[in-house]
Amino acid sequence: MLVSIQAFIVADKVTVRTRAAGMAADKGVFWQSQGEGDYTVADIEKAERGTEITLHLREDQTEFLDNWRLRSVISKYSDHIALPVEIEAKNEEDDTVIWEKINKAQALWTRNKNDITAEEYKEFYKHVFHDYADPLIWSHNRVEGKQEYTSLLYIPTKAPFDLWNRDNKHGLKLYVHRVFIMDEAEQFMPNYLRFVRGLVDSNDLPLNVSREILQDSDITRSLRSALTKRALQMLEKLAKSEPEQYQQFWQEFGLVLKEGPAEDTTNKEGITKLLRFASTHNESNLQNVSLEDYVSRMIEGQEKIYYITADSYAAAKNSPHLELFRKKGIEVLLLSDRIDEWMMNYLPEFEGKSFQSVSKTDESLEKLADEDKKEQEETDKKLEPFVERVKKLLGERVKEVKLTHRLTDTPAIVTTDANDMSTQMAKLFAAVGQSAPEIKYNFELNPEHSLVKKVTELTDDGLFSEWIEVLLDQALFVEQGSLEDPNQFIRRINKLLLG
Repeated sequence: MLVSIQAFIVADKVTVRTRAAGMAADKGVFWQSQGEGDYTVADIEKAERGTEITLHLREDQTEFLDNWRLRSVISKYSDHIALPVEIEAKNEEDDTVIWEKINKAQALWTRNKNDITAEEYKEFYKHVFHDYADPLIWSHNRVEGKQEYTSLLYIPTKAPFDLWNRDNKHGLKLYVHRVFIMDEAEQFMPNYLRFVRGLVDSNDLPLNVSREILQDSDITRSLRSALTKRALQMLEKLAKSEPEQYQQFWQEFGLVLKEGPAEDTTNKEGITKLLRFASTHNESNLQNVSLEDYVSRMIEGQEKIYYITADSYAAAKNSPHLELFRKKGIEVLLLSDRIDEWMMNYLPEFEGKSFQSVSKTDESLEKLADEDKKEQEETDKKLEPFVERVKKLLGERVKEVKLTHRLTDTPAIVTTDANDMSTQMAKLFAAVGQSAPEIKYNFELNPEHSLVKKVTELTDDGLFSEWIEVLLDQALFVEQGSLEDPNQFIRRINKLLLG
Protein backbone atom coordinates (compact mmCIF):
# COMPACT_ATOMS: atom_id res chain seq x y z
CA MET A 1 0.00 0.00 0.00
CA LEU A 2 1.50 3.35 -1.08
CA VAL A 3 0.47 6.78 0.16
CA SER A 4 2.07 9.95 -1.15
CA ILE A 5 4.68 11.24 1.28
CA GLN A 6 3.16 14.73 0.91
CA ALA A 7 0.25 13.57 3.07
CA PHE A 8 2.52 13.62 6.12
CA ILE A 9 3.23 17.31 5.64
CA VAL A 10 -0.19 18.03 7.15
CA ALA A 11 -0.96 14.74 8.94
CA ASP A 12 0.84 12.86 11.72
CA LYS A 13 -1.03 9.64 10.87
CA VAL A 14 -2.71 8.30 7.73
CA THR A 15 -5.25 5.46 7.72
CA VAL A 16 -6.41 3.61 4.60
CA ARG A 17 -9.31 1.14 4.36
CA THR A 18 -9.77 -0.40 0.91
CA ARG A 19 -11.39 -3.29 -0.99
CA ALA A 20 -10.89 -3.98 -4.68
CA ALA A 21 -13.88 -4.42 -6.97
CA GLY A 22 -14.85 -8.08 -7.35
CA MET A 23 -13.28 -9.16 -4.06
CA ALA A 24 -15.31 -10.61 -1.15
CA ALA A 25 -16.25 -8.36 1.78
CA ASP A 26 -13.76 -10.15 4.05
CA LYS A 27 -10.90 -9.38 1.67
CA GLY A 28 -10.58 -5.77 2.68
CA VAL A 29 -7.19 -4.29 3.63
CA PHE A 30 -6.30 -1.93 6.47
CA TRP A 31 -3.10 0.16 6.26
CA GLN A 32 -1.82 2.75 8.72
CA SER A 33 1.41 4.72 9.12
CA GLN A 34 2.82 7.67 11.01
CA GLY A 35 5.26 8.42 8.21
CA GLU A 36 8.33 7.27 10.11
CA GLY A 37 9.32 4.39 7.84
CA ASP A 38 7.13 1.61 9.25
CA TYR A 39 3.45 0.81 8.80
CA THR A 40 0.70 -1.61 9.86
CA VAL A 41 -1.22 -3.84 7.44
CA ALA A 42 -4.18 -6.08 8.32
CA ASP A 43 -7.14 -7.87 6.74
CA ILE A 44 -10.52 -6.36 7.51
CA GLU A 45 -14.20 -6.68 6.69
CA LYS A 46 -15.36 -3.92 4.34
CA ALA A 47 -18.93 -4.04 3.07
CA GLU A 48 -18.46 -1.62 0.15
CA ARG A 49 -15.76 -1.68 -2.50
CA GLY A 50 -13.52 1.36 -2.87
CA THR A 51 -10.94 3.21 -0.77
CA GLU A 52 -11.22 5.46 2.28
CA ILE A 53 -8.20 7.58 3.21
CA THR A 54 -8.24 9.40 6.53
CA LEU A 55 -5.70 12.08 7.37
CA HIS A 56 -5.20 12.69 11.10
CA LEU A 57 -4.17 16.35 10.92
CA ARG A 58 -1.34 17.80 12.95
CA GLU A 59 -2.31 20.36 15.55
CA ASP A 60 -0.87 23.22 13.48
CA GLN A 61 -2.72 22.14 10.30
CA THR A 62 -6.32 22.39 11.47
CA GLU A 63 -7.02 25.10 8.86
CA PHE A 64 -7.74 22.21 6.47
CA LEU A 65 -10.78 21.32 8.53
CA ASP A 66 -12.32 24.59 7.42
CA ASN A 67 -14.90 24.03 4.66
CA TRP A 68 -13.95 27.15 2.68
CA ARG A 69 -10.20 26.41 2.88
CA LEU A 70 -10.76 22.87 1.68
CA ARG A 71 -12.89 24.04 -1.22
CA SER A 72 -10.28 26.62 -2.32
CA VAL A 73 -7.45 24.05 -2.28
CA ILE A 74 -9.43 21.53 -4.31
CA SER A 75 -10.58 24.23 -6.72
CA LYS A 76 -6.99 25.34 -7.32
CA TYR A 77 -5.28 21.96 -7.66
CA SER A 78 -7.98 19.53 -8.79
CA ASP A 79 -10.50 21.65 -10.68
CA HIS A 80 -9.72 19.97 -14.00
CA ILE A 81 -9.09 16.30 -13.17
CA ALA A 82 -11.39 13.91 -15.01
CA LEU A 83 -13.07 12.54 -11.87
CA PRO A 84 -15.58 14.51 -9.78
CA VAL A 85 -14.50 15.67 -6.32
CA GLU A 86 -17.38 15.88 -3.85
CA ILE A 87 -17.59 17.36 -0.35
CA GLU A 88 -20.04 16.45 2.39
CA ALA A 89 -22.68 19.10 2.98
CA LYS A 90 -26.06 19.44 4.64
CA ASN A 91 -29.31 19.98 2.82
CA GLU A 92 -30.73 23.07 4.55
CA GLU A 93 -34.32 22.11 3.64
CA ASP A 94 -34.47 18.70 5.38
CA ASP A 95 -31.11 18.61 7.22
CA THR A 96 -29.99 15.50 5.34
CA VAL A 97 -26.41 14.81 4.26
CA ILE A 98 -25.65 15.42 0.58
CA TRP A 99 -22.48 15.23 -1.49
CA GLU A 100 -21.74 18.40 -3.41
CA LYS A 101 -19.46 18.37 -6.47
CA ILE A 102 -16.88 21.15 -6.10
CA ASN A 103 -14.67 20.74 -9.17
CA LYS A 104 -15.51 21.15 -12.83
CA ALA A 105 -14.25 17.62 -13.59
CA GLN A 106 -13.44 18.55 -17.17
CA ALA A 107 -10.57 20.67 -18.43
CA LEU A 108 -11.47 22.99 -21.28
CA TRP A 109 -8.14 22.28 -22.98
CA THR A 110 -8.89 18.53 -23.11
CA ARG A 111 -11.92 19.12 -25.31
CA ASN A 112 -11.71 19.17 -29.10
CA LYS A 113 -10.99 22.75 -30.11
CA ASN A 114 -13.62 22.52 -32.84
CA ASP A 115 -16.22 22.08 -30.08
CA ILE A 116 -15.12 25.15 -28.11
CA THR A 117 -16.56 28.55 -28.95
CA ALA A 118 -14.60 31.81 -28.96
CA GLU A 119 -16.66 32.98 -26.00
CA GLU A 120 -15.68 29.89 -24.01
CA TYR A 121 -11.99 30.52 -24.72
CA LYS A 122 -12.37 34.17 -23.63
CA GLU A 123 -14.28 33.35 -20.47
CA PHE A 124 -11.78 30.66 -19.53
CA TYR A 125 -8.93 33.16 -19.97
CA LYS A 126 -10.58 35.83 -17.85
CA HIS A 127 -11.53 33.33 -15.14
CA VAL A 128 -8.20 31.51 -14.87
CA PHE A 129 -5.83 34.44 -15.43
CA HIS A 130 -7.90 37.09 -13.63
CA ASP A 131 -7.97 39.57 -16.51
CA TYR A 132 -10.92 41.87 -17.14
CA ALA A 133 -10.19 42.23 -20.87
CA ASP A 134 -10.57 39.67 -23.64
CA PRO A 135 -7.32 38.18 -24.97
CA LEU A 136 -5.96 39.44 -28.28
CA ILE A 137 -5.39 35.96 -29.71
CA TRP A 138 -5.00 32.38 -28.51
CA SER A 139 -3.65 29.04 -29.69
CA HIS A 140 -4.90 25.62 -28.56
CA ASN A 141 -2.87 22.55 -29.55
CA ARG A 142 -2.68 18.89 -28.65
CA VAL A 143 0.57 17.10 -29.51
CA GLU A 144 0.99 13.33 -29.62
CA GLY A 145 4.05 11.32 -30.57
CA LYS A 146 7.48 11.48 -28.93
CA GLN A 147 5.88 13.68 -26.31
CA GLU A 148 2.25 14.03 -25.34
CA TYR A 149 1.02 17.37 -24.12
CA THR A 150 -1.67 19.97 -24.63
CA SER A 151 -1.03 23.69 -24.61
CA LEU A 152 -3.36 26.67 -24.49
CA LEU A 153 -1.56 29.99 -24.98
CA TYR A 154 -2.99 33.51 -24.88
CA ILE A 155 -1.68 36.94 -25.85
CA PRO A 156 -3.25 39.57 -23.53
CA THR A 157 -4.69 42.81 -24.85
CA LYS A 158 -3.06 45.00 -22.20
CA ALA A 159 0.34 44.82 -20.53
CA PRO A 160 0.21 44.17 -16.77
CA PHE A 161 1.38 46.99 -14.51
CA ASP A 162 4.31 44.89 -13.23
CA LEU A 163 5.66 43.81 -16.63
CA TRP A 164 8.99 45.55 -15.94
CA ASN A 165 9.31 44.45 -12.32
CA ARG A 166 12.41 42.23 -12.18
CA ASP A 167 11.07 40.44 -9.11
CA ASN A 168 7.77 39.62 -10.77
CA LYS A 169 7.37 35.95 -11.61
CA HIS A 170 6.10 34.94 -15.01
CA GLY A 171 5.44 31.71 -16.83
CA LEU A 172 2.77 29.19 -17.72
CA LYS A 173 0.53 27.14 -15.46
CA LEU A 174 1.78 23.56 -15.38
CA TYR A 175 -0.57 20.59 -15.21
CA VAL A 176 0.35 16.91 -15.29
CA HIS A 177 -2.49 14.60 -16.33
CA ARG A 178 -4.87 17.53 -15.66
CA VAL A 179 -3.64 17.89 -12.07
CA PHE A 180 -2.41 21.40 -11.30
CA ILE A 181 1.28 21.37 -10.32
CA MET A 182 2.46 24.97 -10.22
CA ASP A 183 1.82 28.55 -11.24
CA GLU A 184 4.30 30.67 -13.18
CA ALA A 185 6.51 27.85 -14.43
CA GLU A 186 9.05 30.12 -16.15
CA GLN A 187 10.98 27.15 -17.57
CA PHE A 188 8.54 26.80 -20.48
CA MET A 189 8.76 30.30 -21.97
CA PRO A 190 11.77 32.62 -22.55
CA ASN A 191 11.94 35.92 -20.72
CA TYR A 192 11.25 38.03 -23.82
CA LEU A 193 7.87 36.26 -24.10
CA ARG A 194 6.98 36.77 -20.43
CA PHE A 195 3.73 38.47 -21.43
CA VAL A 196 2.35 35.17 -22.83
CA ARG A 197 -0.22 33.59 -20.55
CA GLY A 198 -1.48 30.07 -20.71
CA LEU A 199 -0.96 26.52 -19.59
CA VAL A 200 0.71 23.29 -20.58
CA ASP A 201 -0.66 19.88 -19.58
CA SER A 202 2.01 17.19 -19.91
CA ASN A 203 1.52 13.42 -19.87
CA ASP A 204 5.29 12.81 -19.62
CA LEU A 205 6.27 14.66 -16.45
CA PRO A 206 5.82 13.01 -13.00
CA LEU A 207 3.16 14.33 -10.64
CA ASN A 208 5.80 15.12 -8.01
CA VAL A 209 7.85 17.29 -10.38
CA SER A 210 9.57 20.29 -8.77
CA ARG A 211 11.06 23.50 -10.17
CA GLU A 212 14.52 22.01 -9.62
CA ILE A 213 13.66 18.92 -11.69
CA LEU A 214 12.18 21.12 -14.42
CA GLN A 215 15.44 23.08 -14.70
CA ASP A 216 17.41 20.00 -15.72
CA SER A 217 14.95 18.02 -17.81
CA ASP A 218 15.07 17.07 -21.49
CA ILE A 219 11.27 17.05 -21.47
CA THR A 220 11.23 20.66 -20.24
CA ARG A 221 13.74 21.80 -22.87
CA SER A 222 11.73 20.14 -25.62
CA LEU A 223 8.49 21.72 -24.36
CA ARG A 224 10.13 25.15 -24.08
CA SER A 225 11.36 24.99 -27.68
CA ALA A 226 7.96 23.90 -29.01
CA LEU A 227 5.95 26.42 -26.98
CA THR A 228 8.27 29.29 -27.92
CA LYS A 229 7.83 28.50 -31.61
CA ARG A 230 4.06 28.26 -31.09
CA ALA A 231 3.93 31.69 -29.43
CA LEU A 232 5.99 33.29 -32.22
CA GLN A 233 3.74 31.66 -34.83
CA MET A 234 0.72 33.17 -33.10
CA LEU A 235 2.27 36.64 -33.39
CA GLU A 236 3.29 36.07 -37.01
CA LYS A 237 -0.26 35.03 -37.86
CA LEU A 238 -1.64 38.10 -36.08
CA ALA A 239 0.79 40.42 -37.90
CA LYS A 240 -0.22 39.06 -41.31
CA SER A 241 -3.97 38.64 -40.86
CA GLU A 242 -4.77 41.46 -38.41
CA PRO A 243 -2.16 44.24 -38.79
CA GLU A 244 -4.21 46.71 -36.73
CA GLN A 245 -4.46 44.25 -33.84
CA TYR A 246 -0.75 43.49 -34.17
CA GLN A 247 -0.03 47.21 -33.92
CA GLN A 248 -2.04 47.23 -30.71
CA PHE A 249 0.08 44.32 -29.44
CA TRP A 250 3.31 46.10 -30.44
CA GLN A 251 2.40 49.24 -28.54
CA GLU A 252 1.86 47.15 -25.40
CA PHE A 253 4.64 44.57 -25.67
CA GLY A 254 7.06 45.70 -28.40
CA LEU A 255 9.76 46.76 -25.96
CA VAL A 256 9.75 43.30 -24.38
CA LEU A 257 9.93 41.53 -27.74
CA LYS A 258 13.03 43.62 -28.59
CA GLU A 259 14.90 41.59 -25.97
CA GLY A 260 14.44 38.51 -28.19
CA PRO A 261 17.32 38.77 -30.71
CA ALA A 262 19.89 38.79 -27.90
CA GLU A 263 18.19 36.12 -25.82
CA ASP A 264 17.09 33.60 -28.44
CA THR A 265 19.51 33.06 -31.32
CA THR A 266 17.59 29.97 -32.46
CA ASN A 267 14.46 31.97 -33.29
CA LYS A 268 16.21 35.25 -34.19
CA GLU A 269 14.96 35.25 -37.79
CA GLY A 270 11.34 34.82 -36.73
CA ILE A 271 11.65 37.48 -34.02
CA THR A 272 13.27 39.94 -36.44
CA LYS A 273 10.29 39.71 -38.78
CA LEU A 274 8.02 40.68 -35.89
CA LEU A 275 9.93 43.88 -35.03
CA ARG A 276 8.41 47.25 -35.87
CA PHE A 277 10.11 50.64 -36.25
CA ALA A 278 9.39 54.29 -36.85
CA SER A 279 11.04 55.55 -40.04
CA THR A 280 11.47 58.54 -42.31
CA HIS A 281 8.87 56.98 -44.60
CA ASN A 282 6.16 58.18 -42.22
CA GLU A 283 5.57 61.55 -40.62
CA SER A 284 4.71 59.89 -37.32
CA ASN A 285 6.46 58.38 -34.32
CA LEU A 286 4.27 55.28 -34.70
CA GLN A 287 6.42 52.15 -34.86
CA ASN A 288 4.66 50.33 -37.67
CA VAL A 289 7.38 49.66 -40.27
CA SER A 290 8.55 46.05 -40.57
CA LEU A 291 11.94 45.16 -42.01
CA GLU A 292 10.15 43.44 -44.88
CA ASP A 293 8.40 46.76 -45.63
CA TYR A 294 11.74 48.59 -45.53
CA VAL A 295 13.53 46.16 -47.85
CA SER A 296 10.65 46.32 -50.35
CA ARG A 297 11.16 50.12 -50.59
CA MET A 298 14.96 50.11 -50.94
CA ILE A 299 16.13 52.17 -53.91
CA GLU A 300 18.12 50.67 -56.78
CA GLY A 301 21.70 50.03 -55.78
CA GLN A 302 21.04 50.36 -52.02
CA GLU A 303 23.01 47.67 -50.23
CA LYS A 304 22.30 48.31 -46.56
CA ILE A 305 19.47 48.96 -44.12
CA TYR A 306 20.13 52.37 -42.58
CA TYR A 307 19.12 53.37 -39.08
CA ILE A 308 19.81 55.99 -36.44
CA THR A 309 19.53 55.75 -32.64
CA ALA A 310 18.74 58.76 -30.48
CA ASP A 311 17.25 59.78 -27.12
CA SER A 312 13.89 60.63 -28.66
CA TYR A 313 11.93 60.33 -31.87
CA ALA A 314 12.29 64.10 -32.49
CA ALA A 315 16.07 63.93 -32.02
CA ALA A 316 16.32 61.03 -34.44
CA LYS A 317 13.99 62.55 -37.04
CA ASN A 318 15.79 65.92 -37.07
CA SER A 319 19.34 64.62 -36.87
CA PRO A 320 21.76 66.19 -39.37
CA HIS A 321 22.95 62.68 -40.17
CA LEU A 322 19.74 62.27 -42.21
CA GLU A 323 20.29 65.22 -44.55
CA LEU A 324 21.95 63.17 -47.28
CA PHE A 325 19.32 60.42 -47.04
CA ARG A 326 16.47 62.88 -47.43
CA LYS A 327 18.21 64.33 -50.46
CA LYS A 328 18.64 60.84 -51.97
CA GLY A 329 15.17 59.61 -50.99
CA ILE A 330 16.56 56.77 -48.87
CA GLU A 331 14.48 55.56 -45.95
CA VAL A 332 16.10 55.48 -42.49
CA LEU A 333 14.78 53.63 -39.45
CA LEU A 334 14.36 55.95 -36.44
CA LEU A 335 15.21 54.16 -33.18
CA SER A 336 14.60 56.01 -29.93
CA ASP A 337 13.92 53.32 -27.31
CA ARG A 338 16.74 52.85 -24.80
CA ILE A 339 17.00 49.15 -25.68
CA ASP A 340 17.42 49.78 -29.43
CA GLU A 341 21.18 50.35 -29.51
CA TRP A 342 21.74 47.16 -27.52
CA MET A 343 19.34 45.21 -29.72
CA MET A 344 21.05 46.31 -32.95
CA ASN A 345 24.28 44.68 -31.79
CA TYR A 346 22.47 41.35 -32.19
CA LEU A 347 20.99 42.11 -35.63
CA PRO A 348 23.83 41.85 -38.13
CA GLU A 349 21.60 41.45 -41.18
CA PHE A 350 18.12 40.82 -42.54
CA GLU A 351 17.51 38.89 -45.76
CA GLY A 352 21.14 39.38 -46.75
CA LYS A 353 21.09 43.15 -46.11
CA SER A 354 23.40 44.35 -43.34
CA PHE A 355 22.42 47.12 -40.92
CA GLN A 356 24.32 50.40 -40.95
CA SER A 357 24.14 53.21 -38.41
CA VAL A 358 24.16 56.58 -40.19
CA SER A 359 26.16 58.09 -37.30
CA LYS A 360 29.12 55.78 -37.91
CA THR A 361 31.69 56.15 -40.69
CA ASP A 362 31.18 53.72 -43.56
CA GLU A 363 32.18 53.43 -47.22
CA SER A 364 28.55 53.14 -48.33
CA LEU A 365 27.82 56.59 -46.87
CA GLU A 366 30.76 58.13 -48.70
CA LYS A 367 29.59 56.55 -51.96
CA LEU A 368 26.16 58.12 -51.52
CA ALA A 369 27.76 61.53 -51.10
CA ASP A 370 29.97 61.23 -54.20
CA GLU A 371 27.76 63.12 -56.66
CA ASP A 372 30.54 65.14 -58.23
CA LYS A 373 33.66 63.37 -57.10
CA LYS A 374 36.09 65.50 -59.10
CA GLU A 375 34.73 68.77 -57.73
CA GLN A 376 34.73 67.36 -54.20
CA GLU A 377 38.34 66.22 -54.52
CA GLU A 378 39.34 69.71 -55.67
CA THR A 379 37.58 71.27 -52.68
CA ASP A 380 39.20 68.82 -50.28
CA LYS A 381 42.65 69.52 -51.67
CA LYS A 382 42.13 73.27 -51.49
CA LEU A 383 41.05 73.06 -47.84
CA GLU A 384 43.81 70.73 -46.65
CA PRO A 385 45.56 73.59 -44.79
CA PHE A 386 42.28 74.42 -43.05
CA VAL A 387 41.80 70.81 -41.94
CA GLU A 388 45.35 70.67 -40.61
CA ARG A 389 44.79 73.92 -38.72
CA VAL A 390 41.70 72.46 -37.04
CA LYS A 391 43.57 69.23 -36.19
CA LYS A 392 46.35 71.21 -34.56
CA LEU A 393 43.84 73.22 -32.53
CA LEU A 394 41.80 70.26 -31.25
CA GLY A 395 44.69 67.82 -30.86
CA GLU A 396 43.80 64.62 -28.97
CA ARG A 397 40.26 65.77 -28.18
CA VAL A 398 39.03 64.25 -31.45
CA LYS A 399 40.03 61.12 -33.31
CA GLU A 400 40.03 62.68 -36.76
CA VAL A 401 39.17 65.92 -38.54
CA LYS A 402 37.90 65.71 -42.09
CA LEU A 403 35.57 67.26 -44.61
CA THR A 404 32.21 65.69 -45.39
CA HIS A 405 29.94 66.06 -48.38
CA ARG A 406 26.89 64.36 -46.88
CA LEU A 407 25.54 67.45 -45.14
CA THR A 408 23.28 70.09 -46.67
CA ASP A 409 22.01 72.39 -43.90
CA THR A 410 24.41 71.64 -41.04
CA PRO A 411 27.97 73.00 -40.70
CA ALA A 412 29.46 70.05 -38.78
CA ILE A 413 28.77 66.67 -37.20
CA VAL A 414 30.63 64.14 -35.12
CA THR A 415 30.73 60.44 -35.98
CA THR A 416 32.28 57.28 -34.57
CA ASP A 417 34.22 54.60 -36.40
CA ALA A 418 32.48 51.36 -37.25
CA ASN A 419 34.07 49.37 -34.40
CA ASP A 420 33.91 52.09 -31.75
CA MET A 421 31.30 52.35 -29.02
CA SER A 422 28.36 54.52 -30.02
CA THR A 423 26.96 57.42 -28.01
CA GLN A 424 23.74 55.59 -27.20
CA MET A 425 25.58 52.48 -26.04
CA ALA A 426 27.70 54.60 -23.71
CA LYS A 427 24.50 56.10 -22.28
CA LEU A 428 23.12 52.60 -21.79
CA PHE A 429 26.22 51.63 -19.82
CA ALA A 430 25.88 54.75 -17.68
CA ALA A 431 22.18 54.04 -17.03
CA VAL A 432 23.02 50.67 -15.45
CA GLY A 433 25.91 52.07 -13.41
CA GLN A 434 28.76 50.76 -15.54
CA SER A 435 31.70 52.78 -16.80
CA ALA A 436 32.16 53.04 -20.55
CA PRO A 437 35.36 53.84 -22.45
CA GLU A 438 35.79 57.45 -23.51
CA ILE A 439 34.43 58.06 -27.00
CA LYS A 440 36.71 59.87 -29.41
CA TYR A 441 34.69 61.30 -32.24
CA ASN A 442 35.52 62.12 -35.81
CA PHE A 443 34.85 65.84 -36.40
CA GLU A 444 33.41 66.30 -39.88
CA LEU A 445 32.98 69.76 -41.43
CA ASN A 446 30.73 70.70 -44.32
CA PRO A 447 32.83 72.79 -46.75
CA GLU A 448 29.72 74.06 -48.56
CA HIS A 449 28.16 75.64 -45.46
CA SER A 450 28.46 79.43 -45.19
CA LEU A 451 29.70 79.28 -41.56
CA VAL A 452 32.51 76.88 -42.46
CA LYS A 453 33.43 79.03 -45.47
CA LYS A 454 33.60 82.04 -43.14
CA VAL A 455 35.86 80.22 -40.67
CA THR A 456 38.24 79.07 -43.41
CA GLU A 457 38.95 82.73 -44.20
CA LEU A 458 39.74 83.80 -40.62
CA THR A 459 43.34 84.79 -39.98
CA ASP A 460 42.93 85.74 -36.32
CA ASP A 461 43.87 82.61 -34.34
CA GLY A 462 41.77 83.58 -31.32
CA LEU A 463 38.63 84.12 -33.38
CA PHE A 464 39.34 80.99 -35.41
CA SER A 465 39.59 79.00 -32.18
CA GLU A 466 36.29 80.37 -30.84
CA TRP A 467 34.42 79.46 -34.02
CA ILE A 468 35.86 75.93 -34.22
CA GLU A 469 35.00 75.33 -30.55
CA VAL A 470 31.43 76.51 -31.17
CA LEU A 471 31.05 74.26 -34.23
CA LEU A 472 32.42 71.28 -32.30
CA ASP A 473 30.14 71.95 -29.32
CA GLN A 474 27.14 72.23 -31.64
CA ALA A 475 27.98 68.86 -33.18
CA LEU A 476 28.54 67.26 -29.76
CA PHE A 477 25.30 68.72 -28.41
CA VAL A 478 23.32 67.26 -31.31
CA GLU A 479 25.00 63.88 -30.88
CA GLN A 480 24.95 63.62 -27.08
CA GLY A 481 21.99 65.79 -26.08
CA SER A 482 24.15 67.60 -23.52
CA LEU A 483 27.54 69.29 -23.11
CA GLU A 484 30.22 68.82 -20.48
CA ASP A 485 30.40 72.60 -19.95
CA PRO A 486 27.26 74.31 -21.33
CA ASN A 487 28.16 77.64 -19.71
CA GLN A 488 31.38 77.84 -21.68
CA PHE A 489 29.40 77.18 -24.87
CA ILE A 490 26.97 80.01 -24.04
CA ARG A 491 29.84 82.41 -23.29
CA ARG A 492 31.42 81.68 -26.65
CA ILE A 493 28.13 82.18 -28.48
CA ASN A 494 27.54 85.51 -26.71
CA LYS A 495 31.08 86.65 -27.45
CA LEU A 496 30.74 85.88 -31.15
CA LEU A 497 27.32 87.55 -31.33
CA LEU A 498 28.70 90.72 -29.74
CA GLY A 499 31.79 90.64 -31.93
